[in-house]
Amino acid sequence: MSNKVLIIIGDASETLDTLYPYYRLQEGGYHPVVAAPEQRLYQMVMHEVKPGWTITKEWEGYTLKAEIAFADIVPEDYAGIMLSGGRAPEYIRYDEHLINATRYFVESGKPVASVCHGVEILAYADCVRGRRMATVPKCKFDLEVRGGVFVDEPCVVDGNIVSGRTFHDNGRYFGAFMKQLDEARDAHRNNKSTEASGAARLVTNGVHS
Repeated sequence: MSNKVLIIIGDASETLDTLYPYYRLQEGGYHPVVAAPEQRLYQMVMHEVKPGWTITKEWEGYTLKAEIAFADIVPEDYAGIMLSGGRAPEYIRYDEHLINATRYFVESGKPVASVCHGVEILAYADCVRGRRMATVPKCKFDLEVRGGVFVDEPCVVDGNIVSGRTFHDNGRYFGAFMKQLDEARDAHRNNKSTEASGAARLVTNGVHS
């Protein structure tokens, strides 16, 4: 089983939405692979609703380099996918390669994480019907118009989709995603161990396959 996990970004991806998962995956023994429309450096942003404001204020955040382009994603090579938030999903959701990869992960049962505007990618891919999900309230329409169920909670797990509302929920929702990755990894290792033990018994008994 691969230890690689996709992190999906574009220009104006939210900094904390992206970097917390990036380093948390490394801490858990995974290799986060940043994917974007093309292989280059991307400008992330910081989002916050300031006191007295009714909309989100935006500042420039850190930059992050995409290791691969969406067109180069081979979904079978990855253990899971994380859809970051910010304004990037508004335009990257129209990339057919990203949409095909997103559908693969949802339909194959591999772990999928989404935070904030990341739901716009899942909604465009028609992967939210009947699913309970958390997202930033301003994306409630995107979720519901495609048949999803909006849940205003810091962590929502529905099958293989784990979601949070904003980066304020990082410490609540992302652990559930890591748990799904770990369980899949452990199951794979146990299967390999069982296969190896079975093969060893056959050799011991003088039977070769």
